[in-house]
Order: sequence, then structure tokens, then C-alpha cells
Amino acid sequence: MPAIFFGHGNPMNAIEDNAYSRAWRAIGAALPKPKAILCVSAHWYLPATLVTAMEKPRTIHDFGGFPRPLYEVQYAAPGDLALCERVRDLAGAQFDDRWGLDHGTWSVLVHVFPNADVPVVQLSIDETQPAEFHYEIGTKLSALRDEGVLVIGSGNLVHNLHTFSWGGHPVEPFDWAVRFEKSACEWIIANDPAPLVGYEKLGRDAMLSAPTPDHYLPLLYILGARRDDDNVTFPVEGVDGGSVSMLTVMFG
Repeated sequence: MPAIFFGHGNPMNAIEDNAYSRAWRAIGAALPKPKAILCVSAHWYLPATLVTAMEKPRTIHDFGGFPRPLYEVQYAAPGDLALCERVRDLAGAQFDDRWGLDHGTWSVLVHVFPNADVPVVQLSIDETQPAEFHYEIGTKLSALRDEGVLVIGSGNLVHNLHTFSWGGHPVEPFDWAVRFEKSACEWIIANDPAPLVGYEKLGRDAMLSAPTPDHYLPLLYILGARRDDDNVTFPVEGVDGGSVSMLTVMFG
């Protein structure tokens, strides 16, 4: 199976028919059906490495101020306890029976696998650990790709809500967002993850693009899961609101 990083952006993408949701549907249509999905979402960010060990994970509406139809979305994919055990063994994750599937996961999967017929497990991001820790977990999770598991990271390469244009009208991306995304793509194409793992040392463009780690770190798990012979593609591109990158990165 491939390993994919999705820029998930606005939760409204879950119920809107737009360029991003159509591209996600196209990705799902082109993929072989996985045995299960493991997703690292920006929205499960806490001081522990946990895995959703439940047979029927709930759909979490972890946002506020959106139209009612968004809160009515239910993504009733089953869990996978065997995969949870595998993730525990590979990544040292502890079992969690309280979380579920947050919108970082289901807002994308509702388009990629709209029938919710593939088991889904989430892995949390330990906020106490440095970037290198998350990349290393990704390298361990790479083994799942040979076992029919689709490994997904869901966040945004560029995610600065302080500079985001909330009016809904198209705006030009900020120059720093464009530069950082361009550099990131060049490093990814060159199979040079070191600058992206050490992104906090890259200066102003990186700090404006990732002022908090939560949406950036899911990318590092997918970089870690990469194989040297993987084909690299960017099936979704674009910057929403001037400062949220919708870039999707696919390995394999």
C-alpha cells in the first residue's frame, strides 16, 4: 500500500463538492482497497502515544461554529483491534477506548472511502516529543504497508490560522507559504527528509508556515514510512485562504 499525507484544511471540505474533495475521491477510486487504515491526525495531539482500540470508533465533531449538516456527518467505519496490537508492538502505543475518529480523519475519508467499509484506527501525536521522534515512529510503521494497511497522515504543511482569510473569497497565497511549500516539495522529491524533520531551524518561512506543530507533524510520519524506491506524487495542490496548504503527498 502507499503512504499518503493529506492536507485536510477546512472541515467543510467533508460536505462540499470542490476541487479538494473531488481529488480525494479520485485518489480513493485509484487505490486498491486496503485491509485497514492507520491515520495520524493533527487533531489528536496530547502528551501520549495512543491508539484507538475500539470496535466501533465514534465520529468526533471537534470544531465549532459550522453549519448543522457538518455536525450530522457520521463516518461509521469499524475499528481493528488486531491492527491496534500491531501498532502497539511497532510504535509502543498504549490502547485508548475514549477517542474515536476526529475530523482530521473522517473529513478526508468520507470522500476517499465513502462507504466507510474499511477499518480505521487512529494514532495520536505525543506533544511532548521532538520532531525526530515522530519521524522515527513513521519508519517503524512503514512495515504495515506490506501488510495491506494504508498509512495516512492528515494535517497541513502550511497551517497559519492567524493570517487566514476567513471571507471565503479566493486570495493569493502569502509569499512565505509559497516558498516553504516549494522548498518542502523539492526536499521530498530529492528524498532528503532532514530539513523537514529539522524544520524548526529553517527560519521565518517555516515558522510562519508551522507556528504550532500539530498540523505539521503528521507529514513526518509519512516521510518516515517512505521507501527509497517509492514513486512520489502530489495529487492535490493549492493554498486555501492564503495560508493553509492543501498539498497531498503520496509515496508508492
